[in-house]
Amino acid sequence: MDNTFARCEDLVFSYDDESRDVLCDVSLSFKRGEFTAVLGHNGCGKSTFAKHLNAILLPCGGSVYVDGIDTKDEERLYDIRQRVGMVFQNPDNQIVATIVEEDVAFALENLGVPPEEIRERVDEALKSVGMYKYRMHSPHQLSGGQKQRVAIAGIIAMRPECIVLDEPTAMLDPIGRREVLKTVKRLNREYGITIILITHYMEEAAMCGRVIVMDKGKVLLDDVPKEVFSKVELLKSVGLDVPQVTELVYELNKYGLGLDQHIITEEECTEALIKLLS
Repeated sequence: MDNTFARCEDLVFSYDDESRDVLCDVSLSFKRGEFTAVLGHNGCGKSTFAKHLNAILLPCGGSVYVDGIDTKDEERLYDIRQRVGMVFQNPDNQIVATIVEEDVAFALENLGVPPEEIRERVDEALKSVGMYKYRMHSPHQLSGGQKQRVAIAGIIAMRPECIVLDEPTAMLDPIGRREVLKTVKRLNREYGITIILITHYMEEAAMCGRVIVMDKGKVLLDDVPKEVFSKVELLKSVGLDVPQVTELVYELNKYGLGLDQHIITEEECTEALIKLLS
């Protein structure tokens, strides 16, 4: 059985006011339950790509399929949006109600979901992101990380098979970032939700099962984190960093220490240095 959830074939896209293609012949596929990070400097096309996955944008050339549905099929737009939820950078742009639980229920009410099912879905979604005890709070009383978790709960209540997060932690402090990442990892692990995380934080990408690097509208790298981040010079040449631990190993290896260039976690680095010193 084909386990592919979404795929794009020779995807080309350009905005009306730009002469160049923002996406150039991008071909990628995503398996069900996969946790993927998409990296790239500003303007590389990663957010434009993300918006094709639930038909906010449509291809100028090539095709995008979600669960076998062509995103250009206007009659299936509702089906696509039910399958793929989007979480954006600024949670304030996604929160519409004055009470947390009402905000999570908003989309369900618009879809005509029966009230008793709305109650069940809202409670379940808020519990899944650790925000149930704040259900009667005003969103404006919450921290940035808590607001983003409420925005994610609103998407979860729709019961999508995939969540695309477009730099969801960019406006958060380190605590908020950890809260959101912990939530997203649990949704992937416990509910099998396919996660596509657009980020510019290398440590976040290192936690994912797969990393895609985009540059100038094309896919530059697509592999497991250890392989992608071992290409330090290539990543630096397109304006990207690597996890701090990988950077340390890279610098130490300039002095001939011969450490494994695939190290991406603090634990691996500590172990390798202890081994070296002993």
